[in-house]
Formats: sequence, C-alpha cells, structure tokens
Amino acid sequence: MSSEEKSLNFIEEIIEADLASGKHQSITTRFPPEPNGYLHIGHAKSIVLNFGLALKYGGSTNLRFDDTNPVTEDTEYVESIKNDVKWLGFNWALELYASDYFDQLYAMALQLIDKGLAYVDDSTSEEIAAQKGTPTTPGIRNIYAERTPAENRTLFEAMKAGEFPDGAKVLRAKIDMESPNMLLRDPIIYRIKHAKHHRTGDKWCIYPMYDFAHGQSDSIEKITHSICTLEFVPHRPLYDWCIENLNTFPSKQYEFARLNMTYTVMSKRKLLQLVNEKIVHGWDDPRMSTISGMRRRGYPAAAIREFCDRIGVAKRDNLIDVGLLEFCVREELNKTALRRMVVFDPIKVIITNYTQASEALTSENNPENPNGGVRTVPFSKELWIEREDFMENPPKKYFRLAPGQMVRLKSAYIIKCEEVIKDDQGNIMALHCTYIPESKSGSDSSGIHVKGTLHWVSAAHAIQAEVRLYDRLFKVEDVANAEGDFKDHINPDSLQIISGAYAEPALANDPSGQAFQFLRKGYFVQDPDSNPAKLVFNRTVTLKDAWAKEVKKG
Repeated sequence: MSSEEKSLNFIEEIIEADLASGKHQSITTRFPPEPNGYLHIGHAKSIVLNFGLALKYGGSTNLRFDDTNPVTEDTEYVESIKNDVKWLGFNWALELYASDYFDQLYAMALQLIDKGLAYVDDSTSEEIAAQKGTPTTPGIRNIYAERTPAENRTLFEAMKAGEFPDGAKVLRAKIDMESPNMLLRDPIIYRIKHAKHHRTGDKWCIYPMYDFAHGQSDSIEKITHSICTLEFVPHRPLYDWCIENLNTFPSKQYEFARLNMTYTVMSKRKLLQLVNEKIVHGWDDPRMSTISGMRRRGYPAAAIREFCDRIGVAKRDNLIDVGLLEFCVREELNKTALRRMVVFDPIKVIITNYTQASEALTSENNPENPNGGVRTVPFSKELWIEREDFMENPPKKYFRLAPGQMVRLKSAYIIKCEEVIKDDQGNIMALHCTYIPESKSGSDSSGIHVKGTLHWVSAAHAIQAEVRLYDRLFKVEDVANAEGDFKDHINPDSLQIISGAYAEPALANDPSGQAFQFLRKGYFVQDPDSNPAKLVFNRTVTLKDAWAKEVKKG
C-alpha cells in the first residue's frame, strides 16, 4: 500500500478538516522537549509525527525547549536534542525556548491577577495538597484566595524581586476547587526557585509551571495543532482555560498514545539512573533506548522513521514489540550494509596444495544492490575460519567442514579437510585441507557441488578487531509493570566482548559510520572507540530474531 493509499490517522483527519473549512490556512506544529536528559525512541515517535505532519501538509515545525526548571536542565542536553532531531532527518523552522517568553508569561500572570483569576498563596506544598481534597471529595480554598488583585500583584512582584525564599509562596490560578478534574483545583502556575538558568542566568527567581508555560508558548507561536501524549488529556481543560481567559491565539491540544515498547524503559528518570549507577556506559550506550544509543549501535535513521510510521498513531496505549523495530532495522540494513567477512572464534586452515604466496579475489559488496560493486579479498595458504564451522565427528546432514568433507569458501574455492592437527592435550590446533583449483567462484569448472559455504579471512592479511555483541538490556517483556525494581530485570548477557576477532583488510579502509553485514554473523557498525591500532565494532542486530526462537522454545 502506498503512502497515498494509507488511511488517515485521527490527527490527519482533524488537520484535513481544519484546512478544508478554512479554520487554518496552514498548520504549525512543535516538538517541545525538556532539556533534562537525552531523547529516547518514544521521543522519536513524537518527532516523526510532528515534523511528518508539517511536511505532509506544507506547514512548519518549531523546536521549542521547555526550559522552565533550571535545576535539571543543561546545555549538554539542548545540543544532544538538536543533534538527534537533525540525525533523524528533520529541520525545524524556528529554534525557540520557553525561557524566550519569560517576560511575556510574567505579564500574562499579572493579567490573571488583575482579573481576579490568580492569587498568591503562602501555604506549604503539604497544606496545598491537603486542601485540594481527593478525586471523590472537593477541595477547600484557604484564606489566601481572599487577597485582592492589588495585594496579589504586590506580592507577585515581590516574588519576582527575590524577596522570598524557595517555597515561601506560589501563584495559583483561581478556577474551581470542586472540579472533578484535580488539575483545575486552583493549580500552581508560578513557583519560587533561586537557581541559575542555563540561558537567563540569575535574571529570574520565579519560574512558570509547565501547564502555564506550555499552552501560552503554543499561543505565542501560533501553534495550530499541539500534539501531546495521552497523559496530558487531564491537562487540556487548564490549557483551554488559560487561552480563553488570556484571550490568546486559540491553539488546540490533541493527544495520542505514547510509545511503550517491550524489553525497554522509556522513563528519563530510569534512564538517568542507569547512567548514574554505571549500569550502562553513558547516555549513548548502544543498549539504551536513547536515540544517541541507537545511533551508536548502528540503527539507521530511516529504519526508526519507518518503525514510527508502521506503529501509527493511536488513541489507546499498547505495548509495541521491539522485534518490529529490529525488523525495520534489518530491512533497511539488508539494502544498505556492505558485506564483509570477520571470524570471531578462529581456527586455522592450512591449504597444503596451495603454492602461491597469495592472490586477490573479488566479492560483491551487497548482492541486494546491483550498483554496489565489488571489493578485493586476499586469499592465501593459511586462513582463519570459525571454530563452530568444523566438527570432528559430525551428525548426518552436517554441511560444514569435517574430516573428508568439502565446503566452499565464500567467493573463493572448494576445500576438503584432510587432517586434523592437535596438540599433546588433544586440542585442535589447525586443519590441513586441500583446495580444488578449478572451483574458483565465478569460473567454477570442477563439476563439484557442495551444500555448505563458509566465511573466512586470510591469516597473512587479517586485521585484529574487537567485536561487541549487544543484546536487549532487559530480560522481561513489560519492564514497566514487572515486579520489583526495574534493575532486577537487567539482562546479564546484554553485552559480550570478543577481543580477538580477525577481519578482512577492507574494513581498515571503510568509512566510519558505514553499516556492515558480517557474513553469517549479523549487522555491525564501527564504534567511536575505534582507532587505527584497534578497530571496534558494535553489533547492531542479529541476522534473524533470536528472541522469537527462545519464546517458541519456552
């Protein structure tokens, strides 16, 4: 089904109706992350949705940083977010910050005070929580709600001037203490926080709460469709109340289901915990659900975009199988990854009847790409093959190498195992084989047909490499709802390091960031830890879904 034939999601239906009715001439969306951590795959869904809608309907998307909490925010996170959005393939119309609007938001708060719709409250946070009541019992206003607009303006100006310590006072919207929606029971819209802001420094010691800053920032930017996740449904009445009472641009909020994915955590708090407790090696650890971690692991941006498109936009939360993301990654890499040969657990093959020093063979870079070209692969008398590709006493229908048995070496020759060389303890040291000169790939005239094909590396030309085999960080499907602490479910086998792998020499000259399929092993990418003296590769994903097999076994 082409993209044009796909049925519209509910947000697209709303947009098309708004454009058709003339309510909006064009659309403006926004992606509004808080710069208090690195973005994860859940944010990628929001990025693809917001930017994708604007692209589809000829609109624009702003990147707006929700930087209203100076204690947790940092420019490091701002830069990482910008890098992630660009890497995913999107460009924003304007780079904005909620802090850009601090003066305007302060003026709006004064408007509410002057209208009698906001008041300064001296209560403690515990007193405010108690006075709000419960979902089944109404709240009770305290004496501070009786202050006059003039008193409230004076106190709020004093708050701004830094005359009170943190927590001494807050500004609350005066709405309805009996509302069934707890968020409308005189919500706090400003609090005192004496902390240096990453952009405004010490100019402010009062900061707007998210619910006040978010909606008004949307209005200031004339956002036509403010798209949030489902947890913000109860916040929408306050969003609308602020716009109505301040008579600002009528932005509208729409909610969709956030991304929940198996074997994964999507909580910034939990991700930060993994980093701080050194369970992982940083925000960009390839096992993390962060975009930077997935980039380092070798996930293509195109695969993440495809995944987000496939899961669609729903109104109800569900748990998406991470296997779908891995499928999208395999599908993309199968088309783009260069094929290379790397031996992880080497055993030596000595071809006793090979008399040349070496020769240059050719092998395709990617059989899926007719324009992928070929590379030169050196072949010599001594080779490395995988230890698991030889069996001294094989079962029936074993098509790899065994005494007296023949196999084809990928893009090379057919060889036959003649003798097994062992040390005094009986450990296999090498395999003596013969090759059939007429069986060269591409010009085989031997008439011999074998069922097994092995990858290999010339021992004389091999380069050593470290291979990091990454797997899922958690061993339970639904981490968020699993019993106990989420860290109890860490997969102890999420990283295995192979330090003595042998790789064909082409890998030393391949560009950084290039995706590879190590034949019969999986998809890999060079890690930033690589250097000319020691190449390091991360496994992006296996060739097949190994976890599906484990589930079937269970």
